[in-house]
Amino acid sequence: MRDLKPWLALIFKRPGRLVMGGALIMATLLSGIGLLAVSGWFITETALVGMLLAAGVAATINLYVPGGAIRFFAVSRTVFRYLERVYNHDTVLRLLTDIRVALFQSLASASRRHRRQLTGAQWLSRLTSDVDALDTLYLRLIAPTALAALVTALVVALTAALFDIQTATLVGLVLLVAFLIATIGTYLRTRHLAARQSDSQESLRTAVIEHIEGFAELTAAGRTGKHAAWLMRQAHQVTSEQAQADTRAGWHLAGSHLLINLSAVLALWAGFALFRAGVVSGPVLVLLPIALLGLAEIYAMLPDAFGKLGATAASASRLNRDCQAEEPVRDTGAQGLPANAALFATNLAVKHPGHAPLFTHFDLEVKAGERVGILGYSGSGKSTLADVFAGLLPAAHGNLATRDLVYLTQKTVLFEDTLRANLLLGSPNASETELWRILEVVELAERFAPEPDQLDTWLGSSGSRLSGGEARRVALARVLLNPAPVVILDEPFTGLDAGTRARIAKRMDLLLEGKTVISLAHGPGALPGTDRVIHLPG
Repeated sequence: MRDLKPWLALIFKRPGRLVMGGALIMATLLSGIGLLAVSGWFITETALVGMLLAAGVAATINLYVPGGAIRFFAVSRTVFRYLERVYNHDTVLRLLTDIRVALFQSLASASRRHRRQLTGAQWLSRLTSDVDALDTLYLRLIAPTALAALVTALVVALTAALFDIQTATLVGLVLLVAFLIATIGTYLRTRHLAARQSDSQESLRTAVIEHIEGFAELTAAGRTGKHAAWLMRQAHQVTSEQAQADTRAGWHLAGSHLLINLSAVLALWAGFALFRAGVVSGPVLVLLPIALLGLAEIYAMLPDAFGKLGATAASASRLNRDCQAEEPVRDTGAQGLPANAALFATNLAVKHPGHAPLFTHFDLEVKAGERVGILGYSGSGKSTLADVFAGLLPAAHGNLATRDLVYLTQKTVLFEDTLRANLLLGSPNASETELWRILEVVELAERFAPEPDQLDTWLGSSGSRLSGGEARRVALARVLLNPAPVVILDEPFTGLDAGTRARIAKRMDLLLEGKTVISLAHGPGALPGTDRVIHLPG
């Protein structure tokens, strides 16, 4: 349960909305119980008056007060349920926003080496099913549990007010046992099974996606049928575990409902004694057991929620593990920089897990405002070194200090959004004039000026509406917009012809004046202007 603490703290950052949402659920539940109780009271009172009149005894009944109460509770239950659904679904969407923002912030500071160990299918599971398990935690678990406890306490207080303390104590003990069976009992009986099932579902989901991605290879190898049969066995195991967990939760639901019915019988039994003693009337005697039976609606939500709590904790554990930041083995800030230096690396060792070091005892000092080019063949470690400079990959050994920097990775990354939105990632406060100016630098202004939406042109999934060279220039423009004093460019002119590359490089010289630039490429013709060039061993 410790794994849920950071996510619960995030959820409880909106106490006002949580209390308001809980109050609407409470009003809905009380309206439903009130409707049952008043209806039972009214039916009993009507029956007794009818029996008296049939026996020739004069009797009267007030039809207006109970009739008005029944109409009030019927309408209020409908209104409060509607308001509760609208308000709490809005709350859940806000919580989902908070969770996703916190998740991506954690992922941004987490170890890139660990992030690379997860497949795309596993990341899909993290960002969908694991997040979904957390964003409904309030509406599925927290609110129903708290309200069930509160409504139970109110019903016990009503028992004490209408009957006596002894009956209230007896009813309260029975309801307490029912509450514990529906909550803690269900959790203890299903937590390990639910956690194992959550892991099994992730493994199955990953296997299915890999089966689809590798279908051509499986077909060529003649393994499609065997692999599909294996998937079916895994799916059968998952459904068997699901059925087992549901069976256990169902038994706890049945047990809690049995105890609720027992509490109603006990209240009815105790009420008969009070009725014979003239302490309570017949309609009041019926009112309390029916109110107790109304608790079944509230308790029905608890076993299912607590039956999935183990899986929710497993989801939180996976997210916490994958978002955990590693202890840095180097200084990534400006502290420790020599005077007038923008980047300073000493005795740096760079390696990927399970592989030999790419660099050992690597030393580099880049002065502020200096432009350094790093050349190397494919596979020589240029991009890995740039990742270390940018703080995306921790160095295996040594120290590194840098000023604030912006990094153009070798892989072009564009989001399925507008041109404006993609550019503003580099400088959120950039004006429209600045955006057009940077597009002129990378020779894209004429490309988008004739477009009907211009800066609001939709780029498609990963920039699919653009050519490779155009997408690369959009990514370059985004980096050039950033005000960071240090700029790292890894293969900045990929996909561009020599003429376009030369023109853009000349404009960049003016734009980057005063900034420190570290550019990496496989040949001197792919570098912008430099003051010195470092050649990496092949």
